[in-house]
Amino acid sequence: MSGPLAGLRIFDLTRILAGPTATQVLGDLGADVIKIERPGQGDDTRKWGPPYVEDGQGRDTSESAYFLAANRNKRSITIDLEQPAGQTLARRLVAKSDVLFENFKVGNLAKYGLAYDQLKGEFPGLIYCSLTGFGQTGPYAPRAGYDLAIQAMGGLMSITGERDGPPVKVGVGIADLVTGQYCIIAILAALHHRDKTGEGQHIDMALLDSQVSILVNEGLNHLIGGVVPRAWGTEHATIVPYGAFPTADGHVILAIGNDGQFRKFCAFAGAPALADDARYRTNSQRMHNRDALREAISALTRTRPTTYWVDGLAPLGVPCGPVNSIDQVFQDPQVRARGMQIAMDHPKAGAPVPLIASPIRMSKTPVDYRHAPPTLGQHTEEVLREVLAMDDAEIARLRDAGVV
Repeated sequence: MSGPLAGLRIFDLTRILAGPTATQVLGDLGADVIKIERPGQGDDTRKWGPPYVEDGQGRDTSESAYFLAANRNKRSITIDLEQPAGQTLARRLVAKSDVLFENFKVGNLAKYGLAYDQLKGEFPGLIYCSLTGFGQTGPYAPRAGYDLAIQAMGGLMSITGERDGPPVKVGVGIADLVTGQYCIIAILAALHHRDKTGEGQHIDMALLDSQVSILVNEGLNHLIGGVVPRAWGTEHATIVPYGAFPTADGHVILAIGNDGQFRKFCAFAGAPALADDARYRTNSQRMHNRDALREAISALTRTRPTTYWVDGLAPLGVPCGPVNSIDQVFQDPQVRARGMQIAMDHPKAGAPVPLIASPIRMSKTPVDYRHAPPTLGQHTEEVLREVLAMDDAEIARLRDAGVV
């Protein structure tokens, strides 16, 4: 095993998206992630399809694309935590782990003897990360948390979508993804503290907290300026011109951040007088006249195809780009040059399964793609033998009892 986190073991009780995306990153960086799943069912996202991976005969394998997106570099083991023997087995594995990461509803793990307060005395160096919708405290703590509800409650949907249009969510589970990344940061910080002191600790992460934190400048616009931010579509509240503009064959993004860039755009577009117009000379003036400027720029951009604008403006230092569909993203020469699509052999697939690569680039300890997203319980015997030194007879007894 290689990677900067080699030797670190994660007892992974997370499922769906927020936790699994976080543990996938930890696995990519070398940690041994042992994914604990329910016998016979496993992570709910295994069934969230189609599409599913196909076998060599073109038949669905019931391994969903959704599950594959967040579960690379993990080993799957099934344990029935409802059984006392399953709870004992889980504690034995916790004893061999550095981090326990869970996203159960507040208080639910206590019935299995796996709550933080039930483990911290026996395992004082354990890093225990809890990821919930609303955190361990506060009036909403008992509630289940879902990304869509969090995007709405956390204000993100009120600033997403077209001007004066209905509230719109971000196209992926951004609250889940951001919270997962914050979990990684917290876990690594807690491990650093443990390395210095020997002390483990409880990490309390909430989707709503994380969503509020990424309101950044829009949140401060309210707290400091007293304004209530609104949705601007692809436009920006304080930078003009900024957004998607029509072209002869689609759209081009312009993100012009200063007066010099605006002047360069106008010159390239064949409209240098636009930069000298009293309404548009400075960003503040452009903000006050944004609608008229949008119409003027749109009249220019729609006369040429998207590639004309991108190929001409980018070398001038004017921020711009195409609006790619997802299929175009994976054909983009920059995305291809950076290797953002990989393929891994999968035990049920008839060919290597395509996956999205890690964006992390490290010169000395690169990401290591060791395990394809596992089938349910694929590594149960392997983990029990390797981590707990169980023999065939003991594993057979656990299987016969339905514990694993």
